Amino acid sequence: MTDSLSNLSEKSGFPPGSLIHVGDVLESTTRMSVIDYSKENIEERQIQSVDEILKYKDSNTVTWVIIEGLANVAIVERIGALFGIHQLVLEDVLNTHQRPKFEEYDDHLYIVLKALLSQNERFTVSYEQISLLVLKNFVFLFKEKTDDLFTPVKQRIKTSKGRFRSQGADYLTYTILDTIVDQNFLLIDSLDDAITSIEDSLLASEPTRDTLHTIQMLKREIISIRRNVSPVRELMAGMLRSESELINEKTHIYLRDVSDHAIRVIESVESYRDILTGLLDIYISSVSNKMNEVMKVLTVFASIFIPLTFLAGIYGMNFEYMPELKWKWAYPALWVVFIATPLVLLIYFRRKKWL
Repeated sequence: MTDSLSNLSEKSGFPPGSLIHVGDVLESTTRMSVIDYSKENIEERQIQSVDEILKYKDSNTVTWVIIEGLANVAIVERIGALFGIHQLVLEDVLNTHQRPKFEEYDDHLYIVLKALLSQNERFTVSYEQISLLVLKNFVFLFKEKTDDLFTPVKQRIKTSKGRFRSQGADYLTYTILDTIVDQNFLLIDSLDDAITSIEDSLLASEPTRDTLHTIQMLKREIISIRRNVSPVRELMAGMLRSESELINEKTHIYLRDVSDHAIRVIESVESYRDILTGLLDIYISSVSNKMNEVMKVLTVFASIFIPLTFLAGIYGMNFEYMPELKWKWAYPALWVVFIATPLVLLIYFRRKKWL
């Protein structure tokens, strides 16, 4: 099947192992490239058919196959047929809503995680699922779109004096994982800039609805980031516990380094979530304080005009036998009371520092 489905609900009713692309199509065409290298030689080229990979199958070199774009399901199906990959693994490759995880099989390993990238100054995050199939001398990398995420890895392979290219497929896998996890540090830096901007806004000026909207947007993004980076710690722990022959004992020290980086990212995300909660409390307090100031001013004015309204109400009544109505100085005296009352109250409020 080559039809791409936009969500999981459309896949309901299909038997397990059905190869259907689930998720947004980020790349309409599928591009394939191969980097085959050994200590002495390196070959990089674009390929049009999966069958072109067969020439590397029995060699002692390390072959990195990069598939960018998952719309063409037939390519994934053909890879599975040529290299004996279980249908459920291929199904997971095409399902772009996977939780980061590590699965171990007899002759291959399956790793899936998300690459996160901050897109603009307002800190919206794009997510790309990266799937890895690790065989004895092969690493298949499945990406949703074409980008420059792994250009540094390709450059290291090309410029290596022998150390990188003398390692096996497990070391290449470590390098790919390290690139994905370290990309999160750039995301954390962007998040730090966004939160610092909100802090400055809250402390320097009156809070606005736009500030509240930004805080809520960042909280949603952090929840999504946390959901995608937290399982990486478990993923790395699974790789370190693995007794598979595909992971050399010497590679464990590098995998532990990736695990440490993943833990640092998770801790940073947790701390920024707490900071955002504090900023939301500051926003609410600022709004409450502003409302209290308004209520204080209204209370002062009400305190001034309530006694005046009381006096006006009394002397506005049309009773015939009100003695003050016959007094010669009653009207001027009432004006004196009207003027003196607010002055006295204003002086009192000033001394109480209510104004």
